[in-house]
Amino acid sequence: MKYEIGDRILVLHSNEEGEVIEIINEKMVMIEVRGVRFPAYMDQIDFPYFKRFSEKKIVPETRKPKTYIDQVPSEKKQFIPQQPEDGVWLVLVPKFFTDEFDDEVVSSFQVRLVNKTAIGYKFVYQHEHRQDIAFELQNELLAYQDFYLHDISFEVCSDQSSFVAEFSLITPQKKKVSFYETYLKLKSKQLFQRIEKMKEKNEPFIQFQLMTEYPDLEIDDKPDVSLLLQKGYKVYGLHQIKDHLPSPRSVVDLHIEKITDSWSHLKPSEILDLQLKEFEKWLELAILHKLPEMFVIHGVGKGKLREEIHDQLKLKREVKHFVNQYHPNYGYGATQIVF
Repeated sequence: MKYEIGDRILVLHSNEEGEVIEIINEKMVMIEVRGVRFPAYMDQIDFPYFKRFSEKKIVPETRKPKTYIDQVPSEKKQFIPQQPEDGVWLVLVPKFFTDEFDDEVVSSFQVRLVNKTAIGYKFVYQHEHRQDIAFELQNELLAYQDFYLHDISFEVCSDQSSFVAEFSLITPQKKKVSFYETYLKLKSKQLFQRIEKMKEKNEPFIQFQLMTEYPDLEIDDKPDVSLLLQKGYKVYGLHQIKDHLPSPRSVVDLHIEKITDSWSHLKPSEILDLQLKEFEKWLELAILHKLPEMFVIHGVGKGKLREEIHDQLKLKREVKHFVNQYHPNYGYGATQIVF
C-alpha cells in the first residue's frame, strides 16, 4: 500500500495539502483538507515532498538595506476566505472489483452524510429496501462534517432503495422549523447513469443534495376578518373548525367514477391529479379527527396511483406505518394506513 493513515498528501488538481485519515480500498483513501473530509483515488493525490523541494529556490545571499521605522508600511488586514456553504448531501462512495473481462464493476457503496454548512444537526436516517426498513441510525452531524452511515451492496441499492433523513438543529432557533424531512428514491436506470457519468468525469463518488439550507419557520400574520363579518360570513376559531368539517372516512375509494361523474373526457394525468387531491383531503381529515386507521382503495392497474400515495405517506410524521397486502374485501388494490 502506497499510503498509510497519517501520511501528508498533495491533492493534484487543487495543489492543496492534506492528510490520509482512512484507507477505503486498494485504489481509494479518505483524506482531510482544511477540515473537510472526502474520498479520493490514489492517482489524484501524491506526496508533497517534491512540491516543497521545487518551491525552495537557492539564491545568493544579499545584504538587505536598513529599513527605518518611518519607512515601514502599515500592515494591511488579511482576508481569510470562509468555506462556501452548500447544504447537506448523501454521498455514495463505490467499491470496485475486476470481473473476468477485466472490467471494473461496482460491488457495493459506502453511504455517507456530508454537511457543507456551518450548522450542526441531529438526524434520523433510514434506508428502506422494498418498503421495509433495512437500516436505521440516529446521531449528530456537525458543521462541515463527513459522517459514515453504513455499507450497501450494489444489488440492494439498485433494487427499489429509498433513503429518508430527518434533520433538526442541535441548537434550536425560534425562527427555524422544528424539523426538516427529506426523501430520496433511487431508480435503477438513474443509478446506472450516475455511475457512468462518475466514471467519465473520473470522480470518486456519487452525491445527491438532501437540503440546500435549513428552512425558516413560516409565521402567518393574523388575518383581518372584520370585512368578512360585515358581509355576513361566519368566522370560526381554531377550536371550532373540526366541528364544521366533513366527518372522516375509514375507507376512501379513489376510483375516478367515485369522485366525479364527468371524467370520460379527462386525460390520464388529469385523472391522477384529481385522485391525489381527493386522497390528500381525506388523509388530512383522518389526521385531524385522530382516526386510528384508514383504507385507501387505489386499484391494481399499473401502480402509478399507489406509488404516488406511498411516496406521500412516507413524508407524513402522523403515519406510523402503511401496508399494501391482500385483503378479503379489496384484494391487492388497497393500502392500509395506521396513524
